[in-house]
Amino acid sequence: MTRILGIDPGSQRTGVGIIDVDAAGKTTHVYHAPLLLLGEGDFAQRLKRLLVGLGEVMETYRPDEVAIEQVFMARNPDSALKLGHARGAAICAVVLRDLPVHEYAAKEVKLAVVGKGGADKVQVQHMVGLMLNLTGKLQADAADALAVAITHAHVRATANRLGVNVRQAWSRK
Repeated sequence: MTRILGIDPGSQRTGVGIIDVDAAGKTTHVYHAPLLLLGEGDFAQRLKRLLVGLGEVMETYRPDEVAIEQVFMARNPDSALKLGHARGAAICAVVLRDLPVHEYAAKEVKLAVVGKGGADKVQVQHMVGLMLNLTGKLQADAADALAVAITHAHVRATANRLGVNVRQAWSRK
């Protein structure tokens, strides 16, 4: 059994989702929640909350691997920078615990979970709920984090079948 932590970084909310994957590739939901960062004072304090909060999640759930969504280019440069800082804080929280980090673009995640890279958030939420047998409406950031974890589980399974590393299984180069 491998436990995968998926992270959808954000400067106001960071989605966290954890799944277990057995040797046959069956995924089981473990945990999901948005890590709320607003109300923590200035931006530096929000980054601290992100670092500490992810650390607490990792201490509680003990993931074996971590998958994180890559930064997309936002229309607003300030927003893109803040998102990059949040992503950096999340990666630091992971590497401080010596866990492997795997990165996936939003389009890759949507393609893996929904079947098309241009899927919207509602489609991602719906498919994640179906794949993990969850009922009720999923919070968007947490659903995205679960989708990143599911994507990594699929890529891992393909890599294992092909006898290659994870990046080779997904890369088109």
